[in-house]
Amino acid sequence: MNLLTDPWLSYRLTDGSERDLPLAEALADPHVVDFALPRADFHGAAYQLAIGVLQTAMAPGNVHQWNMLYQQPPALDTLQQAISRISHAFELEGEGPRFMQDFDALADAKPAPISGLLIEAPGENTVKQNTDLFIKRGLGDALSPGMAALALFTLQINAPSGGQGHRTGLRGGGPLTTLVLPHENDVSLWQKLWLNVLDRDAFRYDDPDLHSPLIFPWLGPTKISKAKGTEIYHNEAHPLTMYWAMPRRIRLIFEDEAGICGLGLKPTGRICRQLRTVNYGNNYAGTWGHPLTHYRFNPKKPDEDHLSSKGQPGGIQYKQWHSLAYTDREGGSLPAKVVSRYLEDLAPFFSFDWGEVPRLWVFGYDMDNMKARGWYSNEFPLIRLDPDQRDRQLLVLRDMQSLATEVLWQCRTAVKSAWFEKPSEAKGDTSQIDLQFWQRTQAAFFTLVRELLSSAEDLPPEAANRWLGALKRTAQDIFDELGLESLAPDRNMARKIKARRNLTGWLAGSKRIKAYRAEYRLDSLIKEENR
Repeated sequence: MNLLTDPWLSYRLTDGSERDLPLAEALADPHVVDFALPRADFHGAAYQLAIGVLQTAMAPGNVHQWNMLYQQPPALDTLQQAISRISHAFELEGEGPRFMQDFDALADAKPAPISGLLIEAPGENTVKQNTDLFIKRGLGDALSPGMAALALFTLQINAPSGGQGHRTGLRGGGPLTTLVLPHENDVSLWQKLWLNVLDRDAFRYDDPDLHSPLIFPWLGPTKISKAKGTEIYHNEAHPLTMYWAMPRRIRLIFEDEAGICGLGLKPTGRICRQLRTVNYGNNYAGTWGHPLTHYRFNPKKPDEDHLSSKGQPGGIQYKQWHSLAYTDREGGSLPAKVVSRYLEDLAPFFSFDWGEVPRLWVFGYDMDNMKARGWYSNEFPLIRLDPDQRDRQLLVLRDMQSLATEVLWQCRTAVKSAWFEKPSEAKGDTSQIDLQFWQRTQAAFFTLVRELLSSAEDLPPEAANRWLGALKRTAQDIFDELGLESLAPDRNMARKIKARRNLTGWLAGSKRIKAYRAEYRLDSLIKEENR
């Protein structure tokens, strides 16, 4: 099966129906609006796969060529011709090189279950000790070739630490991916993908040799990384290999047997139940700067490696929005190249009202070493700031997010004080408190952003007051729901009431709240309202 010419991926059309199509046909059809896949991580991986194909096969020369192709997508024969240039690297089976699989057949390796491709699947030791309590064994024991290919690609681009010599992905284990999407959901898949393809002026590299393992690592032998000094740095490969990095040494085993795919739940004439894998694959090191990923660095130590942002307990919330969207070199924050390119050079091609701005889509695993704690996905408005007002506006927004963080800390502390006799010694996951707080205040935050951007100078006191009120109400509501629980007789009620009183007192008259009220002139606002 060839992943670029065969109809193995399922797509969603404007009428809600689904259809399996070759990639070029899907991109050429304006009625195709998205992928239709059984898992959220596969959905994100399919976007990255298709973006990588377009970037590798038909990157535009400059921003004007980019805009022409965005407004008028290429015809089917043009797409097919461009994609055919790299189709040799996308064979899933056969005697030659196999997509995302080791150049060596790994014939001496003991076959392992195909479920090992799934990042959240329980490991061999977990199954042996019968401790797979929440994520059960048997998940995806038999996969169709298409789902096996997508699972393999998902693992390679997100690869977490997996034991001795099992290398992490080029961006580190479980990186966050950030993509630009149009505001509307029903625009063509072509436009959604093309927004994340960089022109050659923005992403400079030598004309690629499309038959080289310096781009597609599986076209040549793996660089075995058992010995020191075998790391692969960015200057030892072509920049396009960032889309196709292959840290794990894997070979899929297919059988001629009809069955039902355990993930796609569709009939298939060939089944993949096992794989072979060995350790010490390609060991990517140093700073790469993947175009779809946000990076952090220490501005005081510029020679240190840049680190990709990772998923964390509590999800992806608006407190991260400004870092993921806007460059801050003094603070050590570099948004994904596709995000910066859009805001700095592509946004002027478009004219949007506030309610029509594009979306910043952020997604990825939350990993604890080799253990998947969760998968997160969120979307935020992607707003181009006026360069003359940018620094001032970001300073205000960071202050608003800082206030929210402090209010959340007080809320969480109060809830724990209501729950436990000795809250400082209490252990356990309280991320659900954070998650509720950020989700409930997100709409109010972006209303605040809109009011700030509409203001010629300072943030209007009315807007600052509404934001403070939203934070107070949310903190108190969450405490009442989680801390008080009920008003029935309770021997711990005195402790709970005390915790509620402490929270209310901090929200009303703490030094932080008083400083906020003074800085944004809230007391003068109240005086005017009382006249």
